[in-house]
Amino acid sequence: MTAMYPPRVLAFPAVLLAASLAAPAVAASTAVKSDSPADTPVDYAYALPLQVNGKQGVVSLRLPQTVYLKARTAELDDLRVFDAHSMVQPHALYRPPAEQPARHGVLAARIFPVRGGASTAASRAPIDIDIQTRSDGSVQSVQARTGRVPDRDRAAISQLILDFGPAAKGDDNDPLRIEALRFQAPSGQGSYSAEVWLETSDDLKQWHTAGVAELSWLRNDGAQTLASDRLELSPQSFRYARLSWRRGEPILFPGITAETVKPQSSEPARETLWIKPVAGRQAGDLVYAAGVALPVEQFSLGLQEANIVYPMALGAYVERPSRQAGKTTEWVFQPRSQATFYRITQDGQTRRSGAVGIGLGVGHQQEWVIRPLNAAATAQPELGLSWQAATLIFLAGGTPPYTLSFGRSDAPPLNRTLDQVAPGFTPVELRQLEQAQVGELQVGRSGAAAASAASQAAAAARQRTYILWGVLLLGVAILGGMVWRLVRQMNVGKEA
Repeated sequence: MTAMYPPRVLAFPAVLLAASLAAPAVAASTAVKSDSPADTPVDYAYALPLQVNGKQGVVSLRLPQTVYLKARTAELDDLRVFDAHSMVQPHALYRPPAEQPARHGVLAARIFPVRGGASTAASRAPIDIDIQTRSDGSVQSVQARTGRVPDRDRAAISQLILDFGPAAKGDDNDPLRIEALRFQAPSGQGSYSAEVWLETSDDLKQWHTAGVAELSWLRNDGAQTLASDRLELSPQSFRYARLSWRRGEPILFPGITAETVKPQSSEPARETLWIKPVAGRQAGDLVYAAGVALPVEQFSLGLQEANIVYPMALGAYVERPSRQAGKTTEWVFQPRSQATFYRITQDGQTRRSGAVGIGLGVGHQQEWVIRPLNAAATAQPELGLSWQAATLIFLAGGTPPYTLSFGRSDAPPLNRTLDQVAPGFTPVELRQLEQAQVGELQVGRSGAAAASAASQAAAAARQRTYILWGVLLLGVAILGGMVWRLVRQMNVGKEA
């Protein structure tokens, strides 16, 4: 009877081995399913319904704050536009350049006629002119060098020298450009027609041809005037100008004004999120929960105290190997920017600090940390994070309605370049695109919670754990049964 024991004892390792091999196989099967490349609306945690009129092939949407707070990738790789049949529509992310509104104005010229000399209407030879200036550069007098002093009341006009003053140059940080000259017709002047040439200079020595125009006036018996009195230029900066005639009679205009344009830089429109603090990992630190997708460009503090100066460092906690025995890792504060914020009341006026820029490449953080540089600071200000929201431009193909889905950490990027979504569109046309209207935020699809990639991975891990424990319990049960049978057989052998 003892010969029967070995085969039964050996049966348990075989069963246990088979069970242990089956567990990884099942786990592997589960892992394959969880890592499947499916890309449907149910794979994303959040969705925003989009309403369009259905008449335009390319539609835009300025991304709302909700997208930046709920997205799970720093570069918004988890954005998808689905149609009614869950088909992905091509999209591109576009940040329009800041518009440069221009300020227009006028400058009146001081006019100095050049009398005498060869008229450029009859001869195109240059006239030798003597120009006297004051210490500030303003023109004092002009005179043609003809060898004699002409009778100013009777000598014919050959040219006009124009001085627009020092304001015509603007300054290095705020340049001024002249884009046209406008001429006032003399009173009593009847019909007039002439071709005038304009040269410009910054020093009254070097002259450069800037433009030419046909000037004309036509008055009828009713004192109505039809005028062409404008000389257009490519916008340029100059103080002095010289006007000469190539055709027509030179005349002294009562007034000549320059139409100026001054580029005015403007900040892009930014969204701002205000966050309340919680206690940090280290004493005195303040932590602000944000979102990894926020492309923060500027930050500011909301100080409530009446008079306060608050020097601080903004950064984040970083996990690194610990230098202390018994700890594997530790969290340390890594500063990214330093600034001093304040709120001071003086002479009845409140002075507040403005926003501070953040360096490139550091704007994406799941949470931000403020460390006061004054150890005695007790203020807990709100943190304002500002960023320029991107414009989502998508091709409205497929079947409407459309849905913007997001909230998936393992989503592969599908963002395309702009010329693959809206080829040939100019910046003006892109600004004029139809704006999709956004509906209420949905968690999952049809209001039900959708399983995100993280929750799917956690469920798979739990399933593998359950299977492993099941295999172990099964092995223990089999082992117990075999031990019981072995003891029973041994007892029967002793009785025999």
